[in-house]
Amino acid sequence: MRLYNTIKVALRALRRNALRSVLTALGIIIGVAAVIAMVSIGNGAKAQVEASIASLGQNIISVFPGNFTAGGVRGGFGSASTLTVEDSVAIRGEIAGVVSVSPDMRDRAQVLANGLNWNTQILGEDTSYLDIRLWSIASGAMFSDVDVRNAAKVCVIGKTVADQIFQGMDPVGQTLRIRNIPFKVVGLLRSKGFNYFGQDQDDVVIIPYTSHLKRIARRQFLNSITVQAAAPEQMARIQQDITDLLQQRRSGRDPDFTVRNQLELAEAATATTKTMTVLLGAIAGVSLIVGGIGIMNIMLVSVTERTREIGIRLAVGAHGRDVLLQFLTEAIILSIMGGALGIVLGVGTSQLISQLNNWPVLVSTPAIVGAFAFSAAIGVFFGFYPARKASELDPIEALRYE
Repeated sequence: MRLYNTIKVALRALRRNALRSVLTALGIIIGVAAVIAMVSIGNGAKAQVEASIASLGQNIISVFPGNFTAGGVRGGFGSASTLTVEDSVAIRGEIAGVVSVSPDMRDRAQVLANGLNWNTQILGEDTSYLDIRLWSIASGAMFSDVDVRNAAKVCVIGKTVADQIFQGMDPVGQTLRIRNIPFKVVGLLRSKGFNYFGQDQDDVVIIPYTSHLKRIARRQFLNSITVQAAAPEQMARIQQDITDLLQQRRSGRDPDFTVRNQLELAEAATATTKTMTVLLGAIAGVSLIVGGIGIMNIMLVSVTERTREIGIRLAVGAHGRDVLLQFLTEAIILSIMGGALGIVLGVGTSQLISQLNNWPVLVSTPAIVGAFAFSAAIGVFFGFYPARKASELDPIEALRYE
């Protein structure tokens, strides 16, 4: 009952100067809204990057050429490859937890059909490549294992290539010439859009890797090997097993390959957005501090204005802790009201920004709870000094104050 009366008196005091109370809470309102909006924008950007990385496939481990020393000269990613089809076969057959393996070949070439030509990326892959990449066929079908074994002249094309070469036509069943070699189009890929690196994933022609090795590149080494693990928790172990296996196959020579997993790529890609989110939240948090200073300032003014009232309360038997609780309650109420209104404004602002600018926005529950809790803590912190000052007033001096 005592707490109820304290809150009722505090609300009455705040209503007495309603405009000043609203202006005082405005700093907290803007601070909480800014924190929620900035963190939501940062989280939305992070989620967009993660989704883009996920579009590359799930539980992916990649083996690249490079990272070797020969005659005192070290090579890095992009060095001459020594990865072979036999390496990919060994990975598929000897390492537990591997779901799929696709030897990778990559080149750019001019493709021709219907009197039109287009420069695009030519990928040599296994039949499991689309499953690894979580990519579906819009029409037609993926080439078969028989096509891979026979190095068949068949291909699957992306939507961008189809739009450029087969304008308004169904490309399935048509002939596409790659470096003057005719390839039959057996499938059209569903549109996948741009990836995190800004590359058009639909601007591609996929052929069997054997066809790429024998007919297009005419070399024996692969550009890379893509491996899919059964589960994320197995990726670190499989990555190490691949490293050990390939090192063993090279009879202990210095490693001429690099093994990376998708989690490392995702962490590197989201590091910038995480930093941005923290910085945006911290900058917005400064406005909460400013709002707290505003509460302290107004509470000090209120103590001065109500000095005679405080003196009367102390003279009729109130204790110093009662006065302390009274003014501290007023500060906390201002902070809580400001926090609640700030949450509404912050969520609304986030949605408005998303609609007006077409930005990805992800409203974070932890950010809402954290901002509200911080605003309440600010009320306690910045309201304590004025409340304590009021509680320590001398009743006689307070009654004589004019």
